[in-house]
Amino acid sequence: MMVSHRENKRNHRSKGAEERRRRGVGLGTGVGTFLAFGMTALSAPPLAQADDLGLGEWILELFGGAGDATAAAGAVASAPADGLFSALDVGAQGIDQASAVAGIASAADMLSVPADMWFQQLIYDPIHSAVEAWISSDFGQEVAGFINQISGQFLIGDGAAGTAEHPDGGAGGLWFGDGGQGWDSTQAGVAGGAGGDAGWFGNGGDGGDGGAGGSGGDGGDGGSLLGIGGNGGDGGAGDTVSGLPALGGAGGNAGMLGVHGDVGNAGTLPGGPPSGSVDGLSTTGTWFTDSDGKVVTLHGFNQVIIVPPLGSPASVGFGDDDAAFLAANGFNAVRVGVDWSLLEPQPGVFDDAYLASIAQTVQTLGDHNIVSLLDLHQQLGPAWAIDTGGLPSANLPFPLSMFFDPAQNHAVDAFWANTTGPDGVGLQNHYAQMMQYLANYFNGNSNVLGYEIMNEPLPGSQFLPTVFGSSFFDAQQLTPFYDQVSSAIRSVDPTTPIFYEPNILATAGLPIQLGDVDASNGVLSFHDYCYANLGPLGCLPDVTGVMNNAISYAKAHDIPAFMSEFGSTSNQSTLAAALPPANQNMIG
Repeated sequence: MMVSHRENKRNHRSKGAEERRRRGVGLGTGVGTFLAFGMTALSAPPLAQADDLGLGEWILELFGGAGDATAAAGAVASAPADGLFSALDVGAQGIDQASAVAGIASAADMLSVPADMWFQQLIYDPIHSAVEAWISSDFGQEVAGFINQISGQFLIGDGAAGTAEHPDGGAGGLWFGDGGQGWDSTQAGVAGGAGGDAGWFGNGGDGGDGGAGGSGGDGGDGGSLLGIGGNGGDGGAGDTVSGLPALGGAGGNAGMLGVHGDVGNAGTLPGGPPSGSVDGLSTTGTWFTDSDGKVVTLHGFNQVIIVPPLGSPASVGFGDDDAAFLAANGFNAVRVGVDWSLLEPQPGVFDDAYLASIAQTVQTLGDHNIVSLLDLHQQLGPAWAIDTGGLPSANLPFPLSMFFDPAQNHAVDAFWANTTGPDGVGLQNHYAQMMQYLANYFNGNSNVLGYEIMNEPLPGSQFLPTVFGSSFFDAQQLTPFYDQVSSAIRSVDPTTPIFYEPNILATAGLPIQLGDVDASNGVLSFHDYCYANLGPLGCLPDVTGVMNNAISYAKAHDIPAFMSEFGSTSNQSTLAAALPPANQNMIG
C-alpha cells in the first residue's frame, strides 16, 4: 500500500482476425446508455454526415426479400432463409441455441450467461454474415448500386482494400458495409495502411502489417450502432529509426453496441527480443515475489508532483536524506510520478535529461532498498495532445472540473477515440510509444517495481453512463488502451510488472468493469480514500467496499491488487480508517 502525500489533491486536481480475442459487447449496459441519453455512446466519433433520403424503411423491405442471399449464408449465419431480420427473433428457439452455445444444461440457466455472449453469437454475427452475403450477391449489388446512385452517396457496400498507392482501406457504406482492409506494406520502414471505418452497421477493416521496421496500421472503427473494430496490423520485424521495435497498430474503436479491435503485435529487432531484469520483483498469482520466490509486502509513499511547476522529484529537493528517512520508517516502495508533457514535450521528441533525473531518484531510493513504481499521472498530457475542440473551460472547482468541464471532456474523449495529433499519429499511439521509450530506458533496472500506465483514468463524456452502470468505458475503451500500451512495454521489457487502474469512479465504490488486460505480470492498482470519516458510521465512500471490489477483480484474474493511494490527509483517524480492510486482505 502507498500512503498519498498529496494534500493539494482535492483543491488542485483539476491480428489475425481469426484469432480475435473479442471482449464483451456489454449489451445491457450499452442499451442502458442508449435509452438514458437517446443517442449513441457519448464518446463515439460523430456519424458521417449523410442523409438517407427517406430510403431507410424501403431498404429494410428489400432486405426482407433477400431470401436466397440469407440462405446462402446458411450454416455460417445460422439465420432462417425467410428474411434477414428474422435472425433478430430471439424467442424460445433462440434461448435454446444460446444455451447450446454457452454449454449450459437448460434454458433456465440463461440468466447466468453474459448477455454479450448470446447477443454477439446469436444476433450480431448471424446478421452481419447475412448482410455481407447479401451485399456480395448479384441481387444485393444491383440494389445497392441503385440506392447509392440515386442518393449520390455511398450508403451500402464494403470499402475497398488498401493498395501501395492508397494504403488505407476505404470506408464502408453509411448504412451497411465493412471497412476495407489496410495495405500490408512490402517496403522497409513503411507502415501498413489503416483499416477503413464502418458506417452504421459493419466491421472496421483490419490494419495492414508494416514493412520491415514499419509500424502496423490502425484498425478501422466498427459501426457506430453495431460492429466490431478492426484489428491493428502487426509491426514489421527489422531495424527502425528510433532503434525500438515497430509497434502494432491500434485496434479500431467500438460503437454503441460493438467491440473494440485488438492491437497488432509489435515487431522485433534483428537482435531478437529483449531480456529483462532477473533481480527485480515479479508476481506469482496474487502475490508480489522476489527473485527467490519469497512473498514481498510493500509499504509505500507517493512522490508525485501534480501542480505547477511540474518536474522530477529531484527538482523539488527530494534526495538521499528523504530516502533514508523513509527506509528508517519501514517504507520499501515509492510511487515516483512521471509526466507525459515533460517526457514528450513535442510529438515523437523525448527528453532524456528528464528521464535521467527520474533515474537519479530511482537510484537514490534503490541505495536504501526502496523500489520505485513509475507512475504516469493524467494531467491531460502535453499541450500538443490536448484537443478541446475550441470549447471553453468552465473553470469549475475540483472535483466537478473532472467530469463536467466541456473543454476537458472533449480532450479526454479525443484521446479515447485515438484522434490524430498534429503529426497525423493517433494520441493513444503516441502514448504507447512514450511508454515504450520509458520502459526501454529502465529495462533491466531492478530498482523499478513496475510501470503504472495511467493514474485514475477519466471517462470524459462516458461519466454519466458509467455512473448508471455502463461497462462501455472500462471494457471497450480503457481495457483495449491498456492492451495497446502493455504490448508496447513488453516489446522492450518482458518482465517488469505492469500496473493498471480502473476508471476514477472506482474510488467512489463503483464496480470495477475492466476486462482481461493482456499484460503478463499485471497488477491491479487501486485507490481507497476515506473522504468523509463518519466515526462509528464508517467512511464515505465505504473503504471496505472499495477494497472488496479490488480483491474480487484481482482474484478473478489471478493478479495482485495494490493499494497505490490512500490518505491524502494528516488526520490520523481518517488515515487509520483505510488500514483495517487492507490489513485483513494482506494488501501492499
